[in-house]
Amino acid sequence: MTGSPLVPAPVLAFAERGAPWATWVAGLPRVLSELLAEWDLTPSAPTLHGHTAVVVPVGSAVLKVAFPDEESEHEALALQRWGGRGAVRLLRADPHRRALLLERLSVRDLSDAWDVEACEHVAKLYRHLHVPAPPQLRTLTSYVARWDAALGELPGDAPLPRRLVQQARALTRDLIADPDSVGTLVHTDLHYENVLAAERAPWLVIDPKPVSGDPHYEPAPMLWNRWDEVVASGDVRDAVRRRFHTLVDTAGLDEHRARDWVVVRMVHLALGELRGHPVAPDQDWLTRCVAIAKAVQD
Repeated sequence: MTGSPLVPAPVLAFAERGAPWATWVAGLPRVLSELLAEWDLTPSAPTLHGHTAVVVPVGSAVLKVAFPDEESEHEALALQRWGGRGAVRLLRADPHRRALLLERLSVRDLSDAWDVEACEHVAKLYRHLHVPAPPQLRTLTSYVARWDAALGELPGDAPLPRRLVQQARALTRDLIADPDSVGTLVHTDLHYENVLAAERAPWLVIDPKPVSGDPHYEPAPMLWNRWDEVVASGDVRDAVRRRFHTLVDTAGLDEHRARDWVVVRMVHLALGELRGHPVAPDQDWLTRCVAIAKAVQD
């Protein structure tokens, strides 16, 4: 596949992920060129990219075009609802082409901050982000119910503690039945690299994968990211709990409800690994999921 000045080589390699990705990559140069022309934008720096999107700096803004996956379908709705409070400001959107024009932020994120300090910053942002959800969003309970059904099909000899699986299923049933598990706009992918420094605020979030859900679902990504530091601490349980309690206490969340969601989420993530790689799952990732689920409740 021939390249384009707007599409860096690593993004071209996304085509190796399968036919839908190859189709998206093939059309990306045309989509970017059309958007730049239609919105009267001029690239001012080389194109950046994440795992599922490209970002073209255009002066004081950036043009983002994302792969059309289910999780990011309503990113524009979430950003519009936040209106720049705690999050990057949305300037223009074309949902059909998954295109967003966003204010340009610093490239500095929370990766180099002390993890406890970073948890404090993120927990303070929760207060701005957890507002009534737009009615168009999918519900958290619909996703959780889908994963729970798959969990029920997990073989008894799967490499996950059976008691933990049973606990996650029981918690899931209770959470699905609770009306408070829906109705709040939840980012769902809020971790260190999705919080950037800005001029108008110390930190602002980017890249939501929004659902109508429960604020207590939010902390888990802050626990499983930067895992090398947790291991290097020499006390995994203490390091996880320190992050967890910093998030819960700073944000004023209910500890027990946040704990329940962490357990459910980590077991579902482990299930995703087992389903995605049934022959040779990532044992380190499975160990991480189990360690986090146990640490928050020991």
